[in-house]
Amino acid sequence: MNTQDAKRVLETALICASQPLTLRELRSLFADELGADSVRSLLDELSRDWEGRGVELVALASGWRFQSRPELREYLDRLHPEKPPRYSRAVLETLAIIAYRQPVTRGDIEDIRGVVVASQIVKQLEDRGWIEAIGHRETPGRPALYATTKSFLDDLGLASLEQLPALEVGGEPPAFEALQGRLLDDAPEGAPGELAADAAADDATEVPVPSQSLFGDDGTPALPNPDPNDPPPQPQSEPA
Repeated sequence: MNTQDAKRVLETALICASQPLTLRELRSLFADELGADSVRSLLDELSRDWEGRGVELVALASGWRFQSRPELREYLDRLHPEKPPRYSRAVLETLAIIAYRQPVTRGDIEDIRGVVVASQIVKQLEDRGWIEAIGHRETPGRPALYATTKSFLDDLGLASLEQLPALEVGGEPPAFEALQGRLLDDAPEGAPGELAADAAADDATEVPVPSQSLFGDDGTPALPNPDPNDPPPQPQSEPA
C-alpha cells in the first residue's frame, strides 16, 4: 500500500470513529504491518493536509481525532442556540486544584480553598468523568487520592497535563478562568434550572476552613511536598 492510500485509510477511520483512536487501534487497520513510527508519520502528514480547513486532526490524551477548529465554534453554536448549563465556581475551583496539584485528597483541597468540599462536588466531577480516585493516602482514615482522567484532557483538547494553561501569580485559583472557558461549552445534559440551583447550593453551603496560599513568598506556585505513599497521577501522555 502506498503512502496516499494509507493516509486515506487513516482519514476514513478517524472521520467515522465516534471517539479518539489510539495508535494501536490505527495500526490494526494495516494488520500491524506498519510500525508505530510509520503510522505516526502518516498522521503528521494527514494533519498537515488538513491545515487551513475548518476541521483539524489532533492528538489527545486518549487518541487521535478530527475536530472543529476553535475559531469556528461561534458559528457552530448557532445550530444549538441554547446556552449550556454552567458548573458552579466551587466545582470548577475544585477541578482546577485537582488538575494542578494531583494527586490530592479532599482535605488537601479544603486546605487550599479554605472551605469544606461538599460530597456532591466530588461526585459531580466523578460522574462527568473528569476525576477519579487512583489510590488512598496511608494516613488515618486512608482518604482517597484524586487525579484527573484522560476524558478531562480530551475535553480540554490536550494530550498531556504539561499542556495545561500556566498558573498566574496573584490570579484566580489555578487557571480557573482558563478551565472554565475551555470546559464549560461541553456541559452535561440536564435541566438548566436544576443545575443552576445545584450550583447556587454548592456555593451557598460552603463552610470556611483555614486557607493555604496557592503561591509561595517568591511568587512561584506553592506545590505541596509529595507524600512518598501517594501514587503518581495516571499517565496521560500521547497514547501508544
